Amino acid sequence: MKQQANQIRAGQVIEHDGRRWSVLKQQIITPGKGGAFIQVEMRDLKTGNKTNERWRTADTVERLLTEDKEYTYSYEDGDNIVLMDPETFEQAMLAKEIFGDQVAFLQDNMKLIVNLVEGDPISVSLPAQVTLEVVEAEPVVKGQTASSSYKPAMLSNGVKTMVPPFVAAGEKIVVRTEDGSYVERAKS
Repeated sequence: MKQQANQIRAGQVIEHDGRRWSVLKQQIITPGKGGAFIQVEMRDLKTGNKTNERWRTADTVERLLTEDKEYTYSYEDGDNIVLMDPETFEQAMLAKEIFGDQVAFLQDNMKLIVNLVEGDPISVSLPAQVTLEVVEAEPVVKGQTASSSYKPAMLSNGVKTMVPPFVAAGEKIVVRTEDGSYVERAKS
């Protein structure tokens, strides 16, 4: 679908020079002399390379339609992650690279949102938080203040994070899937 360059917004997927790009930032610049133009920072969906491009506001670009589809995590198969469509029960295989560091937070039957462009997956959204068990935590050092001191801990998925001094090994905690940071103790 063609659209004017000044309609480009962050999050859209466009086709340019025969490649698909995800728009990261866009800015309309009006110089003192001459016509306005739009500066767009975008990432190649295949290679991950970033680039900046400029268009006059009257230029047109090809916008690709994206679709969000819910899947359920099934299992890991080598360099791929196998997901199941909860409506049709069909399986889909996605490369681990699409998940990035969040692959460590995948749990059985976890609901995921896969962003598709013309049927091809470009990104995956996990739930914002997951509950994991602390398998290893350093003992509390006497005299530390509880307000700002955190200690390292190892989670059941192999991720290291910083936890408050009152958290001990064997406890379940809630962590953010975005960066693995501690949120709170899990409510039983």
